[in-house]
Amino acid sequence: MKTIGFLGAGNMAEALIRGLLRGHFEAGQITASGPRQERMAELHERFGINATTDNRLPAAADIVVLSVKPQILRRVLEEVGGLIRADSLVISIAAGVPIAAIQARLAAGVAIVRAMPNTPALVDAAATAIASGEHAKAADLEEAKRIFDAIGITVILEESQLDAVTGLSGSGPAYVFLILEALSDAGVKVGLSRRTAQLLAAQTLLGSAKMLIETNEHPGRLKDMVTSPGGTAITGLHTLEEGGIRTTLMNAVEAATKRSRELGEELVRSAGVSPAGSAEPALSEAEASRR
Repeated sequence: MKTIGFLGAGNMAEALIRGLLRGHFEAGQITASGPRQERMAELHERFGINATTDNRLPAAADIVVLSVKPQILRRVLEEVGGLIRADSLVISIAAGVPIAAIQARLAAGVAIVRAMPNTPALVDAAATAIASGEHAKAADLEEAKRIFDAIGITVILEESQLDAVTGLSGSGPAYVFLILEALSDAGVKVGLSRRTAQLLAAQTLLGSAKMLIETNEHPGRLKDMVTSPGGTAITGLHTLEEGGIRTTLMNAVEAATKRSRELGEELVRSAGVSPAGSAEPALSEAEASRR
């Protein structure tokens, strides 16, 4: 019976724990660690899992989930990386941290899967992309997929595509909330109450997304189903196109993808990892200027 340990016990870890307890793992198989004793007591009381402030306990699990903020991941791995067994599966949800930067601080040959879930995981509606490191086998990838399928849908990609995932579905909820806020404001402007406008806007988006997923139709075809000649929808669409909504959304995803790539490169440099993924001492500014 496998055990799973969470290094970090924030909202995303809690969402995963809640999902895994629905038939995938029993409470006794799950351990989580975090710096705040009151938070760990809360998780233990809520889910019955093993909760501790000692990072060594989850680091000894069969599956180790790195669910700490990217800025402190290096410190955590320096603390307990040596305790992670060579036969463990390590799953990282630390946004932007490349597999090479993690591998550099673990035993040789450890299987690593990097994941990019998004915040709708908090309501079991996550869109997650996962990518495997060079030592991860097909069974490791399937194990990781099973874990993230417990809180939504999961796609398997190459690591090089995860920056694009960050730009689209990782940052996407922020774009959608902005759109929902604007639609709600528009509803108020044309005479609806704030509560009614917000509810209608949210349900419209939810229903439209469900139609797309369940029918697997091209969104353009579904759009045409709503649009009648000379009607209200085509009038509204013309206004959106006039405002450049397609270009704006495409530019937003592209800019966020670029920023994700830049942040990942910064993390690689700070971890002292070469582009090829091999560990090397971090250069001082003076050494770098001489090269």
